[in-house]
Amino acid sequence: MTAPLTEVAGWDVPLLRGAVWTLSAVADRLPAWRGRTEAVGRALGGTDCWYGPAGTAAGAALTEVSTVLAAVTGALTGSLDQARALLGAAATAQELAARALVTAASVPVRLDDAGRLVGLGPAAGGVGADPLVPGLDVDDTATALRAQQLAEEALEAAAGAVLAAAAAADALAATGVGPAVGPAGFPALSGLVGAPPAPHPTLLLGAPPGRVADWWAGLSTAQRERAIERTPVLVGSLDGVPAWARDEANRRHLDAVLADPADPGHPVAVAVAREVAAREDAGQQVQLWQFRPAEELVALGLGDLDTADAVSLLVPGVGNDPVGDLDELTRGAAAVGDAALAASPGLAVATVAWLGYRPPSVLGAPLPGASWHGGRALDAALDGLAATRADRPGRVTVVAHSYGTVVVDRAADEPGRLAADALVLLGSPGLDNDAAGLEAPEVYESSSPADPITWLADWYGTETDNPRVGAEPLPTSWTTGHTGYLDPDRPTLPAVGEVVAGQR
Repeated sequence: MTAPLTEVAGWDVPLLRGAVWTLSAVADRLPAWRGRTEAVGRALGGTDCWYGPAGTAAGAALTEVSTVLAAVTGALTGSLDQARALLGAAATAQELAARALVTAASVPVRLDDAGRLVGLGPAAGGVGADPLVPGLDVDDTATALRAQQLAEEALEAAAGAVLAAAAAADALAATGVGPAVGPAGFPALSGLVGAPPAPHPTLLLGAPPGRVADWWAGLSTAQRERAIERTPVLVGSLDGVPAWARDEANRRHLDAVLADPADPGHPVAVAVAREVAAREDAGQQVQLWQFRPAEELVALGLGDLDTADAVSLLVPGVGNDPVGDLDELTRGAAAVGDAALAASPGLAVATVAWLGYRPPSVLGAPLPGASWHGGRALDAALDGLAATRADRPGRVTVVAHSYGTVVVDRAADEPGRLAADALVLLGSPGLDNDAAGLEAPEVYESSSPADPITWLADWYGTETDNPRVGAEPLPTSWTTGHTGYLDPDRPTLPAVGEVVAGQR
């Protein structure tokens, strides 16, 4: 019988890997011990060593020991082959199950223990609804079905792991080794090492960030380290886990994806690794705050998000993706950080190039779906940051550009207040909410006369420079184009730095 999906996602693969390593070490040593035993037995057979009935009995006993060692070595070798197969299948199953749960939670939908979709939200209706999954639009349907497919693949791999575990036990059974040493199930085999199971975050997917933060705070140091090692995909995806821990977990995930060119997230992993290396080679602290490469979701932090006095998130607009644009987005985030330091020297600043949603293409920009997904994700990210810094809150500013301002607009519509001290809206195509509705104490905007996006068509509501919105204007120039607000030779960037530093 296959284990439930949530149990598979919590399988302790590193612990199993250690158990297999131990079995391998024993198997490697047994031939040498057998050789030594046989050498002593042969020596006892000589008259110059130990003769008489006692010597003969000792020699016979060693011969018997050698015979048993030969049988156990053969059985252990066969069991080890199956244990290695178990390890491979279990690692695949655990990773796929974790990805399935993370993907499902992003919609959000729920997968039952058999990996089937359940508990769908209320019908969304409208253009783009897909009858395969009632209540979801086309994008959410594709994501939900992808989660179900991952779950099916995970449970298939888990079934293979169970079979391999049984075969590993059967190989030892012929020598009289009982189930205490050769168990037929994954948890029991992992238990050979004797370490108590550590809590895992499987059931926290979709939980409020405050609850996640409470869970993390209740773990010991050893339990935290073990959670990162056991389930890096899950820990790295949880809003409410500190940035340092998400960084460690996501770097483990990054290494795994880099090692597998066939992984669908490999191109994203390569782009992330390149940018991380470039920044760290330049002496900057980098935190991989979010890494879901198969979904092209990445958030790269510069500085220490857990301790900085001022944190800013740069939310980009249409046409951006990690493979082609992460370097440019990170340069923008770095420029904002430098501007904040110029406004307040000595301030501890951290900035984030936030691609926690998939921006639409230019053709898809008039459609609202991506903004709703992005708004939900941004709201959760900000809540997570606030939850991890409840005892040492810093100033948080969201700097949004173009379609990214629509994402901020949607984030403000999520339940609860938006966890940001200031919003900066650059080149916005219009908003539904006014400054009060955006929920941040400070709202700023910049709309250049040379930027047609700000006045050509009000796709999403009122222009941000309209007095009815109530946003405080930031300086711009008559020649600033749509993508030039954060250029170093434009007046907007220093003003944005002042906002981030709280000096505006």
